[in-house]
Amino acid sequence: MQAYTLIQSRRKTIALYIIDGTVEVRAPYVASKREIDKFVKSKEKWIKDKLSKSIEQVERRDSFNIDYGARILYRGKEYPVSARVGKYAGFDDGQFYMPPSLSTEQVKSACVQIYRMLAKNVLIEKVQDFTKLMPVMPTAVKINSAKTRWGSCSTKKSLNFSWRLIMADDDVIDYVVVHELAHIIEMNHSKRFWAVVEAVLPDYRERQKRLKQLQHRLSGEDWE
Repeated sequence: MQAYTLIQSRRKTIALYIIDGTVEVRAPYVASKREIDKFVKSKEKWIKDKLSKSIEQVERRDSFNIDYGARILYRGKEYPVSARVGKYAGFDDGQFYMPPSLSTEQVKSACVQIYRMLAKNVLIEKVQDFTKLMPVMPTAVKINSAKTRWGSCSTKKSLNFSWRLIMADDDVIDYVVVHELAHIIEMNHSKRFWAVVEAVLPDYRERQKRLKQLQHRLSGEDWE
């Protein structure tokens, strides 16, 4: 039987999770080892399929690096990473440029800094554009390094966006911006919330699918 890590708590059901190439079982305190093993054995086919994909994802992430000549995403399109004589890094003329002779880790770090700068400029502008269409006004727009959340809205109406969102195409970025602005009106995911989103973006479901595709791609890229 497949080896697994067991975490028991006051939860009511047994659940399986595949995390970074390992199997994790979460079960209630009252569940016996025999009961848990039986559950895991009944899910062998599912585990084998998901575990294989997870291990492949981990291997891709571990081997991920960025160097001169690489092509990376910006607003849904790929642009080259180029060396340019000088002390500064940035984006212009359809390329990410930075000083020559940097290590791969330094190149990646420079790309992240450029991404953060671009994300701040683009997202603030998009928030301003959509507040003209929606009766809301956030108290602030901030950029963070979140890996699992594209955006969030605080109870104080402050919006936070992951810099990684700048890799998505504009239609998808717009969806996340509208999603978070809608939370200023409805701090939940009720039917009323989705009605607010749909009123601005009738095709939001299609945009959601494309966002998930980007999430899948980035799950195999180590941008830390």
